[in-house]
Amino acid sequence: MNARDLAELVRAPAALTVPGDSLAGGARGLAPALASVCLYWAGMALNDYADRELDAKERPERPIPSGRVTPARALGVASGLTAAGLALAAVQGRRTLAMAAPLAAVVWSYDLLLKDTPAGPAAMAAARGLDVLLGGADSAAAGAVAAHTFGVTVLSRGEVTGGSAARAGVALAATGAAAALAARHTGPRRDRAARYGLLAAYAGTVGAAQLKAAREPDAATVRAGVGASILGVLPLQAGLIAGRGRPVAAAAVAALHPLARRLARKVSPT
Repeated sequence: MNARDLAELVRAPAALTVPGDSLAGGARGLAPALASVCLYWAGMALNDYADRELDAKERPERPIPSGRVTPARALGVASGLTAAGLALAAVQGRRTLAMAAPLAAVVWSYDLLLKDTPAGPAAMAAARGLDVLLGGADSAAAGAVAAHTFGVTVLSRGEVTGGSAARAGVALAATGAAAALAARHTGPRRDRAARYGLLAAYAGTVGAAQLKAAREPDAATVRAGVGASILGVLPLQAGLIAGRGRPVAAAAVAALHPLARRLARKVSPT
């Protein structure tokens, strides 16, 4: 397994969407963000391990069905990254570890048990909500990111076979709910303009992609909508961070969006 194979296995560029979760929750220091990235990558590797037989039929180009990564190696990567994520959370303190442990449990439960069940979208939403709570006890920020994730997960169920207007409608409603929750997030008055501007960018970017998927629910359009929605969480996170009175951190997270979009052309985030 070379570096490119590993990058594809863990969807490396999509990890740019993860540190903003803990920052939106109020994290200080690198440990929560690094823990989040490790747990996210673990989930991606575990996803491909769990889906290896289905991917052999539907996505044979992925690392495991193409023979570039063995199932045992993928499972080992997922296990090692999970352990690393928990260790980094422990470095930050007991409270962070207390959030990271259930987050890891939800990630493994989703990939191995819940993904294809009606509980799948809620489980994924819970995972990203817990990821925000790694940074601090900010339930409004956690709710906004969780709502966004719920919609993306519902939409993603049509990536291979095609979606439906109903699924895309759920995603659009979730995007609206996420933007509304973030807009109500309390913060310094001086940062409101930046916050609302970033949230408008979020709603416009993600909403447009999901609206197109509603109008043209073929697999390719839905997959593009999912990819845009995954990366579109960045301006949502930036808006939440701006609402905490941290404009420099918000600008840094917002600047990751165009970078993530460029990298996604090389390694798909889905």
